Amino acid sequence: MTRFNRIHKIDTDNLVAHVEPGVITGDFHRAVEKKGLFYPPDPASSVFCTLGGNMAECAGGPSAVKYGVTRDYVLGLEVVLPTAEVIKTGVQTTKGVVGYDLTRLFIGSEGTLGIITRMTLRLLPLPQEIRTMAAIFDVIDNAAETVSEIIKRSIIPKTIEFMDHASLQCVKEHLKINLPAKAQAMLLIEVDGAEGETDRAMTQLKELCLSQGASRVNVAKNSEEATNLWKARKAVSPALFKYAPDKINEDIVVPRSKIPQMVKKIDALRKKTGLTMASFGHAGDGNIHFNIMLDKKDKAQLKKAEAAVEDLFDYTLKLGGTISGEHGIGITKAPYMAKEIGIVELGLMKKIKKVFDPKGILNPGKIFQS
Repeated sequence: MTRFNRIHKIDTDNLVAHVEPGVITGDFHRAVEKKGLFYPPDPASSVFCTLGGNMAECAGGPSAVKYGVTRDYVLGLEVVLPTAEVIKTGVQTTKGVVGYDLTRLFIGSEGTLGIITRMTLRLLPLPQEIRTMAAIFDVIDNAAETVSEIIKRSIIPKTIEFMDHASLQCVKEHLKINLPAKAQAMLLIEVDGAEGETDRAMTQLKELCLSQGASRVNVAKNSEEATNLWKARKAVSPALFKYAPDKINEDIVVPRSKIPQMVKKIDALRKKTGLTMASFGHAGDGNIHFNIMLDKKDKAQLKKAEAAVEDLFDYTLKLGGTISGEHGIGITKAPYMAKEIGIVELGLMKKIKKVFDPKGILNPGKIFQS
């Protein structure tokens, strides 16, 4: 699919783009920005991931708290079915309710229903300003509680990213700020909007973070400082291998108000297992990337890690959350599907798979356990 990499048209009159699935997400961002437009889904892997891959997973990213995820920006698709039929779903307009919404069936289907060959995407006007700040907390619970406090105040930032102590320690050289030794968490907050609005929002957010126990708030003075903060955030996942050769990475989501409880649970699992655990992610929409660092050759470590994952999933569901916010099910989460999805619902999903792919040739073994 890498050859399906053309941007056919960026329609500035109707705020839509017609693209192929092999387009690199970051390249698409830059192309629409040159036209004064904005495509919000921004996964951390945007420098190498593709729009087609984003469709398959329904990727989100830091901006999801304000702007939503991939499914919110897909108007229509061209898809090749396993039966060799080519279908077109959705519309070229901002509205359309004729028949069932087949477009959304394909988004997040992990390549199990069809092969996407063309997409019509919705665009937005590019915000005039973006401001970025980092709030450092010596008490991790205070950082977690600040997230829901921000939303309560009717301030909807573009992003609210969370990094715990283990995450901060492995990327502190990227931060370019004086990180106190006792720092236990950081919130990376970004606001966008019209000129002047962002300054007011930054002032409110800084005051709020300090009132919630932040030991320091650094507001980026320019784009270079903001870029350094984002470099640190995006470097977390690969940098974690400083702790151990292997990683189990989950992306649970809980209601924002439950983030403090989830943070406490992760700390309890860390103490119980003795394994290094790092949490970071899109706290603004409750999406926490939970990482267990281990040596998978050590059977005792692996057993403890797998038990911790199951415990975490059970607790996530107890809090009213979901076991995956954007990474999908694939093979590794398939055994846990029945914890969240009922028997009737799973049966319907399998029937849908059978309708589109009667011979089971597309991505066999994904989503549903063999």
